Amino acid sequence: MNQMSAEQEADSSQMLIEAARQARERAVATFSKFKVGAALETSDGTIVTGCNIENATYGLTMCAERVAMFKALSDGHRRFKAVAIVADTDSPTPPCGPCRQILWEFGRDLEVVLANLSRETGRFRLSQLLPCPFDASLLDKSPKPKA
Repeated sequence: MNQMSAEQEADSSQMLIEAARQARERAVATFSKFKVGAALETSDGTIVTGCNIENATYGLTMCAERVAMFKALSDGHRRFKAVAIVADTDSPTPPCGPCRQILWEFGRDLEVVLANLSRETGRFRLSQLLPCPFDASLLDKSPKPKA
């Protein structure tokens, strides 16, 4: 089994945070001015980034985390290790509810690393942020309709 040392893990987290910071710069936050970047690490070490993309209707806005996940899925990635999320805030900025759902459904219990423009602000397992997730396993256990 390939275990990373604490130093390698810290370097990996810093690379992920830096990728999210760079992605944040490409955000289209025309209305809120609240730029967010995300970087998703796949099981093979590939880093896929995303930024928030706003729309005038607001309802069609896409968060950085979902953009990163959908890009990764569309590129064929199916297994993930961690996601870093960066915003220009002093306190941790965790993923919103819909992003937590998408991250859980496709990434399971990812490590979630939160950071701002200068430092890491928090670190969680996704199960801490979404303690009772809804996923496909519940659909498999639902009662079948009678014929």
